[in-house]
Amino acid sequence: MASFLILNGPNLNMLGKRDAAIYGSKTLAEVNQEISWVANELSVEVIFYQSNVEGELVNCIQEHWDKVQGIVLNAGALTHYGLSLKDALIDSRLPVVEVHLSNPGSRDRWRRTSVITDIARGQIAGFGWRSYTSALKVLAEIVEEESR
Repeated sequence: MASFLILNGPNLNMLGKRDAAIYGSKTLAEVNQEISWVANELSVEVIFYQSNVEGELVNCIQEHWDKVQGIVLNAGALTHYGLSLKDALIDSRLPVVEVHLSNPGSRDRWRRTSVITDIARGQIAGFGWRSYTSALKVLAEIVEEESR
């Protein structure tokens, strides 16, 4: 059974309390439940991790890179400057799908730059919690195709 790391960066633990117009009204636990339902449908395993600390996200990637087949990543603000996070993703050699609840391209100018995009297989953004479930579906398909 394929396993995927669902990795969330700073402030995503505050979902449900943040601006609902931007981030939606679901809590991170509710988003994770939506992801779990899709994982069950796909017959894949998911491992959830969230931290507000970049080094802890790096540690998590290093701990799991030989146990998972891919990463769905919402790096939060680390998207724009998290170079040690990027290095850990590169070193993992795992396929990564970058996820954002909102559309960074329609927000502040500084949000339009991602240090992750050039190493990710793709980015899914602007669909709220559905960005995560869409990313998991795509990543599971990619891993299955590449394992043939």
